[in-house]
Amino acid sequence: MLFDESNRLRPLAHAVIPGGAHTYAKGDDQFPEEAPGFIVRGGGCHVWDADGNEFVEYGMGLRSVTLGHGYAPVVEAAARQMAEGLNFSRPATIELTAAERLRGALGVPDRMVKFAKNGSDVTSAAVKLARAFTGRDLVAICADHPFFSTDDWFIGTTGMPGGIPGAIRDLTVRYRYNDLASVEALIAEHPGKIACLVQEVETTEPPAPGFLEGLRALCDRHGIVLIFDEIITGFRWHVRGASHVHGVLADLTSYGKALGNGFAVAALVGRPDIMELGGLRTDRERVFLLSTTYGADTHTLAATMAVLDVYEREPVIEHLHRQGRRLAEGVTAAAAAHGVQDFVGVAGRDSNLIYVTKDGDGERSQAFRTLFLQELVRRGVIAPSFVVSYSHTDADIDRTIEAVDGALAVYAKALSDGVDAYLVGRAVKPVFRPYV
Repeated sequence: MLFDESNRLRPLAHAVIPGGAHTYAKGDDQFPEEAPGFIVRGGGCHVWDADGNEFVEYGMGLRSVTLGHGYAPVVEAAARQMAEGLNFSRPATIELTAAERLRGALGVPDRMVKFAKNGSDVTSAAVKLARAFTGRDLVAICADHPFFSTDDWFIGTTGMPGGIPGAIRDLTVRYRYNDLASVEALIAEHPGKIACLVQEVETTEPPAPGFLEGLRALCDRHGIVLIFDEIITGFRWHVRGASHVHGVLADLTSYGKALGNGFAVAALVGRPDIMELGGLRTDRERVFLLSTTYGADTHTLAATMAVLDVYEREPVIEHLHRQGRRLAEGVTAAAAAHGVQDFVGVAGRDSNLIYVTKDGDGERSQAFRTLFLQELVRRGVIAPSFVVSYSHTDADIDRTIEAVDGALAVYAKALSDGVDAYLVGRAVKPVFRPYV
């Protein structure tokens, strides 16, 4: 498999785009040297790169393309709306229709909705509302969850805090997932100062019995706003999200990704008494909540409602879980067949699988992750994760399991001979690092 055109384009991209990509998770440092550098088109769960190579893709736009690339009902709905205009000087009627439709789909008819273009903005808007509503400054985040926002309140806590003043960093404190005692200790350490708790409902590890309920009770007891980030879990765990699965409702919840099947849409959904601080029906000091030129462009909202249509009439969630489970079982069987089951495995919900790669000492390894990625690419699979879409067929899963089997044969040799004997070029690196 050749990547001549991708290799030609790479230095050109780095000359005009910092990092060569507009999304860190899509950067060259996240993929092997022998990998497609640029995708030209996609259909379903298949993509074609700049050199004409075809791949089965997983992750699908950082989990945003849940139905499939170029999914006809969604594209057609957006195209019809585009012909009627995208953006006007007053709200479009579709803004009201889409907001009502979303809260109906989520089963929260008494909540308010604010649309935007990405998850970072709506989650940051939730934090701003919480600070205004409580009159407090501190934000408590779950330290075990990987990402909440591109804004300073979160990035200042990562391994890449350059450009963020120390005073801002000091306003975010952390607790541990599934550790209610750590939350209680944090509240006791900062009495009456924490505005909100922010966390994903679930990532690779499900919430322990009573943990989410305990968070809800602590927030109620201490006047803290509970914020759930359902950017990933919304419309993937369940149409109504992971909070519905676990039966705990936050005060403010952010949604995105699957909501638009790749179109740029996100939503903040929350209690009216908090959300109205950003509106025109409050006696309190107002909050400049979200105000973006393109936050509710009409074609994106048409696409969003088409996505909701598909979820309502077709077994999308069931398909995601079934195909993910089938893939997980295939990967597990292949690892056992090659004797590497202690070094390679899958984790997370069937609908949102990641894989784990370890070295001969049983430690997480970026070098072995790179090797696994490299060998999958050689066999026609792009898989920064094993997150499936509605377009992944049985044939696609079978092809992937066959690719995994071949990749693990090389992995087993690398455990014996050393990874450098099989890895081409440098290893991938974490996004959050202070230096290149």
